[in-house]
Amino acid sequence: MGKTILLTGRPRVGKTTIVKEVVKRLPGRAGGFYTEEIKERGQRQGFRIVTLDGQEGLLAHVNVSSRYRVSKYGVDLVSLEKVGVTAIQHAIVVSDYVVIDEIGKMELFSAAFKEAVLAAVESDKLVLGTIMLRSHPWADAIKSHPQVNLIKVTVANRDTAVHLVLDSLSKGFT
Repeated sequence: MGKTILLTGRPRVGKTTIVKEVVKRLPGRAGGFYTEEIKERGQRQGFRIVTLDGQEGLLAHVNVSSRYRVSKYGVDLVSLEKVGVTAIQHAIVVSDYVVIDEIGKMELFSAAFKEAVLAAVESDKLVLGTIMLRSHPWADAIKSHPQVNLIKVTVANRDTAVHLVLDSLSKGFT
């Protein structure tokens, strides 16, 4: 079985920065995706999914009309599944490890996304991801999955978290 490390913590504490730094330093081929903010005139307007091989898709935006909403953002499930879910599924097959940034409220509207995350966690691949801090039944089940090592990132530990994750993940390559 594989090993999964999920980073959790408050928004903007540095979880994605840690994941990106780990991906730069780890040997082997990574697949999966990051979530990035979309800013217009300095204001956050939404979020996009960017795969490690350069594909992009809209995750959520203030101008998206959708029955799936988080705050002011309409969630684009079609794009999430076309880009994000496909990236996870592809990474399980061809990559040494799978990056999932993030497992959050927006993404959890998608049954296909949840299935892909569970498939990654239960695969023989190393998985590095971020997951929402707040309680959510499905996210809480993943956090307590026997294959998951959950690391809470704080302002106090974020500088050492890169080394902690690297040490733990690199053991999977031996």
